Amino acid sequence: MEPNDVKISRKKPIFPVSPGLQKYLRSYQRESRLPISYSDLMMFDESYPIMDKYGRDSLWEGPIYSSDRIESLHNGLKVIYANLKASGNLRIVQHKYIDKIEYCTFGNTHPFRVRIVNRLNDVYDYFYVKMADASRIYGLELEEIFSPNQVNYLVDRETLIEEHIAGIPGDVFAKTYLHNPEYNQTRIAKEFVKFNERCLVTLLGDMRAYNFVVQITPDFDDIQFRIRAIDFDQQFYEGNLKVYQPQFFKENYPFVKLCTEQLTDKTFLQYQQEEKSSILHRVRSERHRLADLRDVSNEDELTTIENINMLKLSMAAHFADQHYLECETMTDIIELNVKNIIRQVKL
Repeated sequence: MEPNDVKISRKKPIFPVSPGLQKYLRSYQRESRLPISYSDLMMFDESYPIMDKYGRDSLWEGPIYSSDRIESLHNGLKVIYANLKASGNLRIVQHKYIDKIEYCTFGNTHPFRVRIVNRLNDVYDYFYVKMADASRIYGLELEEIFSPNQVNYLVDRETLIEEHIAGIPGDVFAKTYLHNPEYNQTRIAKEFVKFNERCLVTLLGDMRAYNFVVQITPDFDDIQFRIRAIDFDQQFYEGNLKVYQPQFFKENYPFVKLCTEQLTDKTFLQYQQEEKSSILHRVRSERHRLADLRDVSNEDELTTIENINMLKLSMAAHFADQHYLECETMTDIIELNVKNIIRQVKL
């Protein structure tokens, strides 16, 4: 697993939510009428740069809103949080207030990060307000279906609300925690292999270390690890196969090096197989939802013909399977990935 500098199209367009996708979201309780939209938050007068604790530009800004709008914005954001967390039950925000609204100037969707605080005990939480991008929504849905992680989000026309995913950013974990003597190095390597496998199966791209988090859970006899994607912007858009394999990003080299040190070829293949078996269980339990998602996404234009043709050629070569050449959409490629898993896994 040798890393290199994988090229990504930074100017990926934002794809609108189609009527078919809206219907799907409504069917699976992902749609919600919200009092505040992304465009409402964009109406700030000016902003100031936010520095990190080391005095460096964090690429986030603090927007400044007019005094006559700030109360209605904060009230609307509390309603959004209630919709996201408690199906609209406003009792959960009775003692909460909006502490910060921050705006990110980096990336395609320019998200807002909202910090909400309980005034009774100062416990806080975050959520995000973003432009609704069909690519990102499909990525969130595939994460819900294929991964062991639950995903919480809402969509209202051009606005996407996402729950904050807690964890240690992958780049921070690699620098600070990766070689902690109390941590079982093999468990971390195993999780990276499984994460790599899920990304390839679902065509989730650009999983550089800063686009995923590591969650640490103490167990009764050891410490468990899970790697979770937090950015779904590059869902099945690129034509470069390596974009969908985290092992090839130079930012992930510490994890790749750990895998080469801790795993043999036999254990590497064993963990790949374990993840394929888990994916198959999830696909079987969510087969109706997955079929609905497939039908909707196959009707949407989510990438270019050139990218589809490039990727299916690479997949055919990578898996030595000429059936990939018959795929007409990125969804077809994912469906063939799943069919191949069904053929390979013996349960």
